Amino acid sequence: MVLDEYAQARPAPALRPYVALYSGYRQHGVTPARHRGLPSPYLTLIFTLDDPLVVAAHPDPRQTPDRYDALIGGLHLGPALITHDGNQSGVQVAVHPLGCRALLGLPAGELGGLDVAAATVLGDRFVGEVRERLATAPDWPARFAALDRMLSGLLRDGDGPDQVGYAFTRLLRGSVPIADLAAEVGWSGRYLTDRFRAELGLRPKETARVARFDRTRRALRPGLRLADVAAAHGYADQSHLVRDFQAFAGCPPSQWLADEFAFVQALPAVPGHDGDHD
Repeated sequence: MVLDEYAQARPAPALRPYVALYSGYRQHGVTPARHRGLPSPYLTLIFTLDDPLVVAAHPDPRQTPDRYDALIGGLHLGPALITHDGNQSGVQVAVHPLGCRALLGLPAGELGGLDVAAATVLGDRFVGEVRERLATAPDWPARFAALDRMLSGLLRDGDGPDQVGYAFTRLLRGSVPIADLAAEVGWSGRYLTDRFRAELGLRPKETARVARFDRTRRALRPGLRLADVAAAHGYADQSHLVRDFQAFAGCPPSQWLADEFAFVQALPAVPGHDGDHD
């Protein structure tokens, strides 16, 4: 029997400053496949339900392939390659980078470009309890409710610098010259870049590129003219968009759509990402 399920939910209101979205998935008996985990403005926290998560290639090529019961991925500039043999299941949590101190106890910058076993940050006991509760819950709403309870118990005081938060939100909403952004927060451009990278793991210009790419790739659909999509999302032309795709996804947009459109349909845009950021 083939099983192919996807589900999404927003977290409890108290978690929304720190977590954007839960995405659940469960597949059994489907065609083996490879999925690209693309750069986005959110960190990735995954708890598997059954089979481990198999990372065939990390955004940082210095990391060796590995298998994870639970994983945290920092902000990155290249794709992670995830493989499965026809069976995979878990819950993916989109973590706001400015919520890392409160939720994970460290700045997102310490995880920049890396994939790490979640237990190294959250502890074996916590990860084991989350996975057990997810595995025994009867349905997706119950799994998401269990995550609400477990993640709420992690919250502590730990917001990042207000200026970095302001700058990050401005960049999510569209490109802005770094000199202008630095002037708005009362810092020099160099100091803003240094503080931004230390807190988030990316430079401001990199963050702006990733945010634009993320908005654009979520808007792609078969039949849409690539030039029109590029123009609508602030690219100079179609070639500019294709270059970003090669850099961030490791393939052109046409190949990405052919390989992963079913996955794209199942997992729509993160709430609040296109302007009304939580």
